[in-house]
This record gives sequence, structure tokens and C-alpha cells, in this order.
Amino acid sequence: MKIMIINGPNLNMLGIREPEIYGKMTLEEMNGIISKEAELLGINLEFFQSNHEGDLIDTIQGCYRTMDGIIINPGAYSHYSYAIRDAISSVSIPTIEVHLSDISNREYFRRTSVIEDVAEKQISGKGIESYIEALHYLNDKVKK
Repeated sequence: MKIMIINGPNLNMLGIREPEIYGKMTLEEMNGIISKEAELLGINLEFFQSNHEGDLIDTIQGCYRTMDGIIINPGAYSHYSYAIRDAISSVSIPTIEVHLSDISNREYFRRTSVIEDVAEKQISGKGIESYIEALHYLNDKVKK
């Protein structure tokens, strides 16, 4: 099984940006932990991070017929990027939307996700465990 993990804008600043909300772990450290869990499950991972909407869309479209699942943290694009929403919808790949913080208990503008209705599931507020739970969910789904 192959899963693409896509991280959107500002996630490259993990460990620096608002550690009281997002924690002190860097994106590289987080990817290392996720990789170890994927290895235990026999999942091949690819990671991608960009601050640019078009690059995220190109990566999602590139998953068509090459990936069994997508885990995406669209960052702030969650709240208004209909283009990313449409890209996810167009590839018809099981996709899980994840967030480190609980977006339902954040600022008003963060409480709505335009991605949620095209993702199979949204997992938020669990820090890195949001990604781990998404890995297990996709693993169980694809192996059925």
C-alpha cells in the first residue's frame, strides 16, 4: 500500500510557529515518527509539503492511479480552498483530512472546512496522533 502525506502552508514552521498550539516537534521529526509507524504496518509513504496551493493540487492529482490513499493537512487552505477540495474530489482516492489542533475550538474562521465533505474522515486535535490514526484508518480500509 502507498500513501501520500501532504502538508500545506506553514507546516514547515512546526516547532517554531505557536508551539503552545502546534507543539515543539518539527515537521521532519513528525515525518520520522509517522514513517516508523507506517513501516510497522507495511505501508510505503511519500511526504510532500508546500506553501503554494497549485503545488498541493498538482501533488493531489499526481496521486491518481499511483497512491492508495492520501492524508492531507491543508493548513489554512482547509477553510477556503475549493480548488484543493475539487482536486481531492476528482482523484477518487480515499483521503483523510488531519489537523494537529482542534479546529472546531479555534478562531471562528478556522471552524469550517471546505475539505471535510470530500474527505472520508476528518481527524483533528490529536497532534501527531491525528496522522497515526489516519494511517491506521487507511490501512484497515484498503486491506478489507
